[in-house]
Amino acid sequence: MSAGVAYAGPSGQTSFVLCADCGTPIQPNGANLCVNCLRNSVDITEGIPKQTTLSFCRGCDRYLSPPNQWTRCDLESRELLAICLRKLKGLSKVRLIDAGFIWTEPHSRRVKVKLTIQKEVFSSTILQQIFEVEYVVQGAQCQDCTRLAAKNTWRAMVQVRQKVDHKRTFLYLEQLILRHNADRDTLQVAEVKDGLNFFYASKQHALKMVDFLNGVAPVRTKTSEQLISLDTQNATTNKKESYSVEIVPICKDDLVCMPAKIARSLSNIGQLAVCHRVGNQVYLIDPLTLHLADISAGQYWRAPFPPLADITQAVEFIVLDIEPTSHPPKTAKGGRFLLADAQVSPMGGTMSSDTIFHTRTHLGSVLKPGDTVLGYMLSNSNFNNDAWETMNQDRVPEVVLIRKTYPARKKAKRARNWKLRSMVKQVGGEDLGDAATIGFGRERAEPKSKRSAIADQAKAEQDYERFLQDLEDDDEMRKEIHLFKDPNAAQAKADAMTDDTDEDDEELPQINVDELLDDFEQMALEGDDEAAGEA
Repeated sequence: MSAGVAYAGPSGQTSFVLCADCGTPIQPNGANLCVNCLRNSVDITEGIPKQTTLSFCRGCDRYLSPPNQWTRCDLESRELLAICLRKLKGLSKVRLIDAGFIWTEPHSRRVKVKLTIQKEVFSSTILQQIFEVEYVVQGAQCQDCTRLAAKNTWRAMVQVRQKVDHKRTFLYLEQLILRHNADRDTLQVAEVKDGLNFFYASKQHALKMVDFLNGVAPVRTKTSEQLISLDTQNATTNKKESYSVEIVPICKDDLVCMPAKIARSLSNIGQLAVCHRVGNQVYLIDPLTLHLADISAGQYWRAPFPPLADITQAVEFIVLDIEPTSHPPKTAKGGRFLLADAQVSPMGGTMSSDTIFHTRTHLGSVLKPGDTVLGYMLSNSNFNNDAWETMNQDRVPEVVLIRKTYPARKKAKRARNWKLRSMVKQVGGEDLGDAATIGFGRERAEPKSKRSAIADQAKAEQDYERFLQDLEDDDEMRKEIHLFKDPNAAQAKADAMTDDTDEDDEELPQINVDELLDDFEQMALEGDDEAAGEA
């Protein structure tokens, strides 16, 4: 019997060696050192600063992203973390495993970042280490804010104009801009005779405003450039750019008389129509048939036509009788408009006060006998309008009603529990210190004479009051803007309260408190004043 040969594999025991520094048994490695001794002898974070600075512009709330780009970012955001990592110079020599923020107080002006890195210290020996880097937020000024502080002139301007006699459109446009924070990059807003001027430090910011205006109003834009300087050696130029934005001169409650060709192109609507809303298009309604149509900015500017009459030419009527034209009644816009036959008579001491007019109106859903309503009296009016001359006068109504009114508004100036904000701080080249409380519609420029000052002030007050009434009457308009609670409303209401206005206030349109927002800026200012007083 022959002897067999068996294979004996390596034993499962692990060999250990002693650490060269402390003598602790360890598995063999290229350095023959334990982990603690290896960390004491080799620092892989060497060359990476443990404390550095972050430049923060207080004027525009932006951080400096190396080398020269300013970025707007929130605390503990990914954008801010990228800026912090870009500030560390020696980070490219190691492998970054993880990075995250350590919470700090927002007012401490400190930002802490926790980093996990790896680095090969010896052959086949990789060491991992966790450490913290503290960033001190230092105040600085970006180029745009420096130019603004030094009163260095603007580089781009947006001129917004509308050829009308009132400023209700700009009052509404101002609230839309504030609602969408479209004035964030604006250096300055100035009010001029026919509109507003927006000044910007770069062309891109001006183009953003132009795009915003195209989205909220029917406008057309023209561009112009002005050469400031020319460098022939480097083939560079310094120029200013201006963007002229003109808004369609048709406003809410205006009466328009369209040319027959345009009326036929709009689903054969009647030539005589009322503008019931203005957005990025002009929305019209035929008060005799309830036919609806909308005109885009491109359609209007290809064949522009002026409004036949605006609300300043309207006459107040009293409704004697009103009833729907059919059963079931004909409605539009979800019941907002209802076609009805009405009998009205002008109010006041005019020669036609005893005359009764029979007309058809689209306001059958809001009017009832005894109400007062504004309307255009066409029976004794003369208009310098080509489309009006071509119309068949036998088909023209004697009266066109446009809006219900409330006589209680005339008795006394009613205190409101809400207010609006304003962004215009300059009028006619002068600073407007209290613009945040009055709204830019109240011009405070230096008048040419005392008589013109009184007239201009009264007209501005009338436009602003009519705009506030539009907000109270129109729910759709209020949805597009922000209304804020007025902390002084209770005292003002007590001062303005009279015995004969309490009964009529119930009929006036009211704005619910749920629709109002808290004025956080005012609360912050009051908190700062209290803190300063305690200090």
